[in-house]
Amino acid sequence: MLNSVLCFIFQILIEDPITTCLSPSVYDTICNLGFEARENCDISSIVTQNGEVRWMTITDSVVYTESAQGLDYGGSVRLLGPVCQAVHLHLSSLTKGQFETRYSSGFQWTGVPELFPEMFDALGSLQSLAISLSLMKLTSCLERALGDMDVLKVFVGSPRGLNLRNVLWHGFAAPQEIPPKYCSMMILLTAGLGQLLKGYLQQTKFTLAHRPFITLTSLEDLIVFPDVTYEVLSVLEEVMKKSTFILKIMLPYWEVALLNFKSHRFADCAILLLVQLETGLRKVFATVNKCPKRLLTAESTALYTTFDEILAKHLNDGKINQLPLFLGEPAMEFLWDFLNHQEGPRLRDRLSHGEISLPEFPKEAANQLLAFSFVLLLRFIDEDLLSVFKQEKAAVRALVSIAEAYGARCHPVSQLKKQVLSCERSIGVWPLLPLPEGSEREAQRSEGNSEINACHSLITEIVAELCHHVPETHRVPHASEHLRPEEWPQLLRELCSIPVRTLFCPRAVLEVLAVLRKIGAHCCRVCGQVAACAELRRRQWEDRSLRSRQRRNYLRLVHSIKLLFPMLYLILLLIALELVNIHVVLGKNTSEYQQYLRFLKSVLQYTENLAAYTSQDKNKWDEAVNLTQVALLKIWTFSEKKQMLIHLAKKSTSKVV
Repeated sequence: MLNSVLCFIFQILIEDPITTCLSPSVYDTICNLGFEARENCDISSIVTQNGEVRWMTITDSVVYTESAQGLDYGGSVRLLGPVCQAVHLHLSSLTKGQFETRYSSGFQWTGVPELFPEMFDALGSLQSLAISLSLMKLTSCLERALGDMDVLKVFVGSPRGLNLRNVLWHGFAAPQEIPPKYCSMMILLTAGLGQLLKGYLQQTKFTLAHRPFITLTSLEDLIVFPDVTYEVLSVLEEVMKKSTFILKIMLPYWEVALLNFKSHRFADCAILLLVQLETGLRKVFATVNKCPKRLLTAESTALYTTFDEILAKHLNDGKINQLPLFLGEPAMEFLWDFLNHQEGPRLRDRLSHGEISLPEFPKEAANQLLAFSFVLLLRFIDEDLLSVFKQEKAAVRALVSIAEAYGARCHPVSQLKKQVLSCERSIGVWPLLPLPEGSEREAQRSEGNSEINACHSLITEIVAELCHHVPETHRVPHASEHLRPEEWPQLLRELCSIPVRTLFCPRAVLEVLAVLRKIGAHCCRVCGQVAACAELRRRQWEDRSLRSRQRRNYLRLVHSIKLLFPMLYLILLLIALELVNIHVVLGKNTSEYQQYLRFLKSVLQYTENLAAYTSQDKNKWDEAVNLTQVALLKIWTFSEKKQMLIHLAKKSTSKVV
């Protein structure tokens, strides 16, 4: 069935040659409107011999509606056309040395002055793709500093104007559709803004401080594909020419993306891949949802079809988006990980908003994008050719297998699993913490055991109850009877290995996940604090530097660790089991859901207080024990009501049976 659907889509994509992704009015605005006025504009009225921008000539070309209520974007583009042409001819006449002498000081304020000599080279190369890429990088680095100048609105700030930033970054413009003169004009405007800012700073004695770039962290969690080899690159070059995923007019972007990867220009590679992934997915989106007009740029009165809608569960009219069903969960999870999840790298957003240093863009991120793109392109080639590639190229088979098995890394479910396992490792260190000779015996003599013994009994009963709800396929030996301390880690790893659906999680599921993650975060904090405090006090005990009160407090710490150790494991087990059954929360009515949230928040309150009591500035170990006893009673009481997700899941299963 899937193969027949794919063949159908493949055939449609082949039979629909596309010459432009710009709607008629957008195409006219960008490619024609600024060329209607034929008069020549004297460059000396725009810029001086020293490179100072004469703003009057430029702002005089911006016109307003008759009612003066707003900009006349069409009229402004028409009048600015000759100005842009004069600027373009001017920059084209300069040597690189002249360009840097006149304008380099005007680019310093951007924080990325090194980009502009590259852009000058791109203009001189007359390569339309290099000019488009330059404009993308220029608009991204300026985005947070453009201000509210009307002349800039005409070029990048409104869908009623040229809107160069969005048209390029969302993959609507083919390379030859962006007139070079607009890139030249944007370069001059940037220099002019730098000149204005320099004068303002000199007058006010202010200093311009640049916000630091974002560093992409935790990329190691996202590295699933091996390094793209030259063998794979050679196959990719062939596949690009035959995959119907790629619009023919956009093929140059893909070719240059590969060249940039080979040249270790990883940011440029990633920019082009991301833009073209959006273009190709928009093409498939428009096909599977039978809305061919959505492939084009929208008019100013409607929204563009961008990644946000392409990857959504529903269309604007409420119908189910067919693209996720067509792509499948692994591909969707990859795209959400890299583009959308708040804790993911959000590569497209951060690159397009100028938040990442382009020279420091990591190879690993570009490699993952390129490998994924390759597998995606393979889905849109002739089936016989695909079979040949799979049979003859082991690297191709490996990439396809990895892609088909991809699971979410940045979703809150995945992050919670990671948190549970990290916390378990931290707790596992506690029994290895060396204690001073005699301290444990002294702790047992100096403190009563009745309260702690009562807590241990409750923990044993609660754990036994929870273990009955561990899926049989993931139980460790004796898990349903008495869980030994050495079996905790294995059980938690088993539970965290159970797949949990992550795509398009409902709000209630995300709300519960958020509370569980806060609980887990406080547990992690407690683990670190207890270990650090125990190690510090041990050294001080052995050095005999502890005062009498501190010595007694250390004995309380040693005593309470015996309780906190199983208590934290109990909470992790509770989190892991509820996570496995997280989607069952949708079966609760409003009242039951609110009761359940109140229970989780009471556990959260316990972990918050425990984190406060076990901090080095508090050291309230007796209070931590009392707090634990109260929390255990609440957990036991709620468990007795059979209102946890594990109980609801069992009821649902029983009904099905």
